[in-house]
Amino acid sequence: MSAAPTTPAPGHEVDPVEAIVPMIPYILPAAGGVLMFLLAFIAVYMA
Repeated sequence: MSAAPTTPAPGHEVDPVEAIVPMIPYILPAAGGVLMFLLAFIAVYMA
């Protein structure tokens, strides 16, 4: 017969995607602002 494991089973693994999802409302507007700044900078530089 097999013996019962003496160490407790670890909880579920942390999914990197699930760790990032709560930060999406902050990341998307920041990325949009950076993208708009870069596009405006390029437009002014090219003009």
